[in-house]
Amino acid sequence: MKALTTKDAAAVLGISLRQVQTLIKQGRLPAHKMGRDYIIKESDLRLVSHRPKGRPRKVAVESDAKSDKPGSKRKNSRHR
Repeated sequence: MKALTTKDAAAVLGISLRQVQTLIKQGRLPAHKMGRDYIIKESDLRLVSHRPKGRPRKVAVESDAKSDKPGSKRKNSRHR
């Protein structure tokens, strides 16, 4: 069993350090706190390695639906 820091785990998974910390906080990636750092078993990385990288795509919103809403016009004094 090889132990990794959050920085090492991020490099192996190809994600940011912050994303690794979020996975730990959500309970999706088991980790043990040692002092101020988290230690992660290399074998536990398989639990999150299947997840897609990056943010999910936003659902497209039709522009016509937005313009039909009351009060949808921008009110900005600089753009008169």
